[in-house]
Amino acid sequence: MQHFPKLLSSQIAFDIARVILDGFDKHYSLFRQASQAARQHFERMTWAEAQSQARERIAFYDRRVDECVQVLEDDYEEDELTDSVWREVKLHYIGLLLDHRQPELAETFFNSVCCKILHRTYFNNDFIFVRPAVSTEYIEPSEGIPTYRVYYPQRDGMRHALRRMITNFQLMGEFADLERDLAQVEDRLATVLAGISLEPNYQIQVLSSLFYRNKGAYIVGKMINGSRDYPFVIPILHKRKGALLLDAVLADVGLITTLFSFTRAYFMVDMEVPSAYVKFVRSMLPNKPRSEIYTILGLQKQGKAAFYRDFLHHLAHSSDHFEIAPGIRGLVMVVFSLPSFPYVFKAIKDSFPPPKETTRELVKEKYLLVKYHDRVGRMADTLEYSNVAFPRSRFSDELLAELKQVAPSLVEEDGDQVIVRHLYIERRMTPLNIWLTDAEAAGDKEKLEHGVREYGNAIKDLVAANIFPGDMLWKNFGVTRHGKVVFYDYDEIEYITDCQFRRVPPPRNEEDELSGDIWYHVGPRDVFPETFGPFLLGNPAVREVFMRHHADLLDAGFWQSHQEKIRAGHVHDVFPYEADKRFEVQRAALNEW
Repeated sequence: MQHFPKLLSSQIAFDIARVILDGFDKHYSLFRQASQAARQHFERMTWAEAQSQARERIAFYDRRVDECVQVLEDDYEEDELTDSVWREVKLHYIGLLLDHRQPELAETFFNSVCCKILHRTYFNNDFIFVRPAVSTEYIEPSEGIPTYRVYYPQRDGMRHALRRMITNFQLMGEFADLERDLAQVEDRLATVLAGISLEPNYQIQVLSSLFYRNKGAYIVGKMINGSRDYPFVIPILHKRKGALLLDAVLADVGLITTLFSFTRAYFMVDMEVPSAYVKFVRSMLPNKPRSEIYTILGLQKQGKAAFYRDFLHHLAHSSDHFEIAPGIRGLVMVVFSLPSFPYVFKAIKDSFPPPKETTRELVKEKYLLVKYHDRVGRMADTLEYSNVAFPRSRFSDELLAELKQVAPSLVEEDGDQVIVRHLYIERRMTPLNIWLTDAEAAGDKEKLEHGVREYGNAIKDLVAANIFPGDMLWKNFGVTRHGKVVFYDYDEIEYITDCQFRRVPPPRNEEDELSGDIWYHVGPRDVFPETFGPFLLGNPAVREVFMRHHADLLDAGFWQSHQEKIRAGHVHDVFPYEADKRFEVQRAALNEW
């Protein structure tokens, strides 16, 4: 039960609440400035700077939290911050949020500050926001720009409505042929509504800010007809000489879901009222959790908070037990799951048997590298938590024993809870080795070919993003529910540009040729692609498909050529839809995909 003071009388409590909210407001102001700068990078085609700013923005939140904690620790003695003061701080903070445009984000910021200062035994309803206290419904922007704009094709004509939709964004630069592009968009949208009678309320709603990522800007909207919504996304790209073009219409929910996938970099979007953007996107993708939408919009801390609330709700309404995740057990991580929950939980082991040569801190650095890097649809995003409390009753004795055996420094039993001090949580996928084994056992040649082709495509997309997976075994890749192959084991990941790709030198003599030992020097960063085969291609059916589609991955020259391009400053095009979804004219106009 929460205890409310009869009168909010503590000046210290109010001052602390004000300091925390000021810290959040500073954070969100800088967050929006970075998001607004994404427009300039897109218009000027300064791709390297855009990627750099996207990485830097990820660190903004933790820096502001640390700054706020430092101010509070400098200004107040520990004995001043009594339980009654902390209770009042929260109540004052709620009052300050009543007219705020980002109350849910500010509440999460408050929790982050409190959890840095307080011991975890104080993480209760009196001190932090276990549930949201301020509603995010019907928050109107204060800056005069609506969350979304509305267009009426039946009144103004579809072509005119589309032209206004595009020109309202006021992008700097000319379109190569806007009328041609509008005609293509009109045709695609007409196909979506083919055979459907238009209702009196037929309209188009489009979010007022573009969504920027990599080399693309995305118009996010939906057609409304009667009681049905028809979502769509229109990518805007540059031709080589800088002219703008509308590249496609993504109107399939599966394609739009892929655009907002957890395997891709966060969007840069300028939002005064982020909850309104989340609500709009969720109306397009009702099966996507709010937590994932917040995360993909760059508000990953809010995504973590929303995810954890969803997790607690799921625990309260389920009764199955955590278990070791299926698949080959790794040397670095212990992985467990709850069968009824579509995520896995990963904890770093205390020690690693040979041939692994790493440390917990190095593994954490690799996961952080992925967090900050462009994941190009081929690396799973991870949620990182500290001091996660699980009900002891939901852990089998076998799982708890294994956790205590391989990661004793991370696991603590505290009454009826199991506390895991450091944890990664990822979307659950089917390990690719299991997926291929099942395909072969079922005699499904098409499924097997798809898995092997996707595996090679995943590696090539990673190469384009300057990522070498390190350990390329099939078990380190997973298959999403959309059939996409994704890399998820990061402890040996490296930048392509940090590796030395070499060909195996010819044997010096017959003794070298017959020897089972390596006769040549191998440096710490040396990679010999032609040696991948024996580890990956022992299965003849897999080998046949691989060699037909991806034999170049066994050639050092393939890797070296990509190194040269990346070092020369080339930023590859990696877009979240296939080339056959593009307008035919655009496919012909752009030489590189």
